[in-house]
Amino acid sequence: MNRKVRHYIDLVIVLTQKELKLRYKNSFFGYLWSVGQPLAFAFVFFISFKIVMKVQVEDYTVFIISGLFPWQWFSNSVNASPMVFLGNASIIKKVSFPRNLLPLSQVIQDMIHFFFAIPVIVIFLFVYHKTPSLSWLYGIPLLLFIQFLMTYGICLIVSSVNLFFRDLERLTELMVTLLFYFTPILYPETMVPEKYRTILHCNPLAPLMISWRDLFLKGTLHPFYLFTSFVYAGFTVALGYWVYRKLSMRFAEVL
Repeated sequence: MNRKVRHYIDLVIVLTQKELKLRYKNSFFGYLWSVGQPLAFAFVFFISFKIVMKVQVEDYTVFIISGLFPWQWFSNSVNASPMVFLGNASIIKKVSFPRNLLPLSQVIQDMIHFFFAIPVIVIFLFVYHKTPSLSWLYGIPLLLFIQFLMTYGICLIVSSVNLFFRDLERLTELMVTLLFYFTPILYPETMVPEKYRTILHCNPLAPLMISWRDLFLKGTLHPFYLFTSFVYAGFTVALGYWVYRKLSMRFAEVL
């Protein structure tokens, strides 16, 4: 392996470990918070939509959880991205290294949390008399890769632009919240009226979240949603790297 590439890999590992330690510093429950938050939201949504509004979706609890866990990975990474470069200003000024490794390590550590939360989904599957499928063996790595590219691309854009437009931090939180309700997580895509389905597919997170849910609940991956997600992911990471390259030359002066 190229010595430079190995050095970058080691650097990503160190940065990821640093983020994990900071995240759980002085935290008694540690990892449990990562699964507790989506479970708490799942409980609230179950009461609101299943009991009060009586949404006609079978096994609604596991239906919600199968979408909330991958969504949490995305939202945690994107919401944290505005402060990635600002929070590491001292390192950026003193050490010469590819700055894009900072958002990369942020996305990786959130991906690790999501991966270790999958057993919770398995438990709920058994509760509802369902079982994991053999398709998980190739489906999970495939969707992990697609979501990693998409999330990393968005984080690169947000973290880079936020250095020059500091209001982007609050705007990002708002947009992620709005995007959540426009993504079929609390409801199946079949509930969206036919004339609005095209608009739904314009949401890059929609086909990805549908793919996660289909994989967890049915053990299937729809080729259309999978291809659409991959196209969105490729476009997003390419755009993110382009924005980063355009703005990175001025990072030191704005920090």
